[in-house]
Amino acid sequence: MKKKISFIGLALLLLLTACAPKFDKQEEVIQDSEAKKEKAIIPKYKISDKYYRTTLPFEPSEARGLVVANLNTRYDINEFETGLMRVAQHTFDPDKYLFKEGQFLDKEEVSYLLNRKFTKSQLKAEKLKVEDNIGLNPLDPGKGDIDKRQQENPLYLAHILEHDYLIKSDKDTVGLGGVVIGLALNSVHYYKKEDFGADYETRIPKSELMEEGKKIAQQVLQRLRKKSELKQVPITIALFEQAPKTSAVPGNFLAYSEAGEGEGNLGKWQNINEKYELFPPPKTDEKHREDVNSFLNFKQDVEEYFPNFNGVIGRAFYSDDQLQDLSITIPIQFYGKAEAVGFSQYVTGLVMQHFPEYVSVEVNITSVNGPEALIVRKPETSEPFVHIYE
Repeated sequence: MKKKISFIGLALLLLLTACAPKFDKQEEVIQDSEAKKEKAIIPKYKISDKYYRTTLPFEPSEARGLVVANLNTRYDINEFETGLMRVAQHTFDPDKYLFKEGQFLDKEEVSYLLNRKFTKSQLKAEKLKVEDNIGLNPLDPGKGDIDKRQQENPLYLAHILEHDYLIKSDKDTVGLGGVVIGLALNSVHYYKKEDFGADYETRIPKSELMEEGKKIAQQVLQRLRKKSELKQVPITIALFEQAPKTSAVPGNFLAYSEAGEGEGNLGKWQNINEKYELFPPPKTDEKHREDVNSFLNFKQDVEEYFPNFNGVIGRAFYSDDQLQDLSITIPIQFYGKAEAVGFSQYVTGLVMQHFPEYVSVEVNITSVNGPEALIVRKPETSEPFVHIYE
């Protein structure tokens, strides 16, 4: 089997020179809003049908950075952002719309929305004004048994993420075409019984999470409609269930709903059937038995190369119960570059042998020195890409 192996150096330089995106034919347009008109550049090149182009210069959201503090893991952060773009594609065609980070919910407003509702005495203790009492999480009365209070009034909402989508209104002007909001919800509520004390937790049933999430979504829509720039634009709101803190895989989106131009209520909710699974699974997985067996056979063949090695881990992404992407990590110790090259070639053959052609597979081979090799096999391709790090 023919394999592609690239090395950092002259060969990689030539490859990058030949394949680099061409931005010399970028399009200059006027970015129009109620507040201002500014020149912006639209790159001609789009790296994939899965991604939106964005206007240049890049304009960060005023709430940028909050997602890192509010979500449990890096896995959740990445999936929340990229998954929200997948949701957007149901309404906003990537060939017609441009992406822009959210510009209408600033850091202060998002922070207030993530609060609990406060009593008058709690507002005073928090040194907040009455108009700042806009929290979307349930009130904690602050009296009675703390376990009972926390279980009856968990924090449902962990974060709010806004994405804006622009569209050409004429030949030389782009304007706001729609807004997509992600609501990150807690599958587990963590709390303390005393300051600096131990963490306690209570699981939130998915049915309860969905019910409360839909209520919160309607309140968010009503708040957005009060903003003059958002009175008429289509708005989509999606519910994301983040995984527990100890999870090795991210959470997933549960459902989304849309409000058309000028509509004050969300329409029918559409369920999203997506899920991440850890391979090998901690317990027998009858639903995905064939996929699990393929991974276990791959893992067994890898371990035959190094008999004392046992560390192949995979993260599988399912959409509508069909395996779409499989990301595999193989941490191993090498004693020379030739050994790393030989092992990478061997693993490449196993990828082609064990996994169906319709599945996108990525294998990262690492050592104590850092990344050693990257193997990528895209769906329906006869030859994988293999990169050996120098």
